[in-house]
Formats: sequence, structure tokens, C-alpha cells
Amino acid sequence: MNPLPTHVAIIPDGNGRWAQQRGLSRVEGHRRGVEVVDDIVTAARELGVRYLTIYSFSDENWARPAEEVEALMVLLDAYLRSKREKMCAQRVRLRTIGDTSRLPAVVQAGLRETMAATAGGDALTLVLALSYGARAEICRAFARAVAAGVSTVTPEQLGAYLDTAEFPEPELLIRTSGEWRISNFLLWQLAYTELNIVPQLWPDFTAEDFRAAVAAYQQRERRFGRVTS
Repeated sequence: MNPLPTHVAIIPDGNGRWAQQRGLSRVEGHRRGVEVVDDIVTAARELGVRYLTIYSFSDENWARPAEEVEALMVLLDAYLRSKREKMCAQRVRLRTIGDTSRLPAVVQAGLRETMAATAGGDALTLVLALSYGARAEICRAFARAVAAGVSTVTPEQLGAYLDTAEFPEPELLIRTSGEWRISNFLLWQLAYTELNIVPQLWPDFTAEDFRAAVAAYQQRERRFGRVTS
């Protein structure tokens, strides 16, 4: 068996469809999705996963209807403020990746406050990908490398300029709702990541489903392009 993954990344897809199937607004689906995030963070911490990255809001999501984007920002701000004390108690450190300068000022303030309050967390690092797109991240990394005077960029050097430079690459990616695509998420970092596509819509995804995905990962053989003996 593989050891427990150090870093799990998640594309939490299906909030809107979950709501539509129940005759609810898309916002209600997102609200339920936020509750699931809390459950999965707790499950990851209890298992011993050290890093959990969640694709919370993409670059492309800015093109959604203004009312939905505003509701998502309100939910994000409420999550940060309501879960701050719990994150501190559970020793969960909050970090972000993406162009967070595009977020509303109140959300940026909430992020700064929560990251400062949880800076000492040593049980789990929760990484929220916010206003994030992998192609834009790679462009930012090249710009940083050029600004630093790097003339010939190697894969190792570029990794040091990515938004994720301080985190290990994910060993496992979970995507809910049965969609088989990466959606511009961690394109560089997922080079050798094991994928697990599950049929559940994100609001139906449970801590038990998360544990099952981790257990399935532990049964896989990871060869990294090599041949095992």
C-alpha cells in the first residue's frame, strides 16, 4: 500500500446541479457546499493529511451572473469569520493561491485576519484556490523568474515561483460530480498526481467518501514513468 497522501487536492463540483435537482436556487447549493468543506477539512485532519487544497473560485467563475458571484463572496466571508476559531482549535493553517487582489476588500480583509490567526497551525494546511487559474499562475511564475534575473528556467526553478512554492505537490486529486476534466486547476503540480473522479455531487460528498478516496489511492501503484521490479 502507498502511504497516506501528504497533499490532497479537490475540485468540488456540482453545487448548482445539486440545487437544481431539488428545485432550489444555485446559491443554496453553494451554501450546502460550504458546509461540506468544513466536514472534509475535519476528516483530512483526523486522517493525518497535512495539506488540503480546494478549488474554491476560479478565474472563469468571474464570468458567472453578478448575483451568484456576490453570493459566493458573501459565503466565503461568512466561512472565514465563522470557522476561524474552530481552525485555531484544530490547528488548521489557512493559506491561499490565486489572484486574491481581485476579491472584494471585505473578503481580502477576512483572509488576512484568518491567515494571521491560524499561522501557527501545524496539523493541517488548508489552501483555498481563489480567483485561481493554472495558466495564469504559470504566467505569473515566469514573470517572477524573469524579474528575479533567471535567464534559463528549469522545472525545478519554475516550481519555486509558482503560487504553490511552499507546498508539496498533491499525490491525490479528487473531483466530484463525475466530470472527467481538470478545469485549469494545478496544471503544473498535477503532473504525477493520482486522479479519483467520484459520481457524487459536492453537497452529497461525505467524510466517508473522502476516506474511501484516500484508501483507493493507497491501493494504487505509483511508477512515475518507471518500471517496477
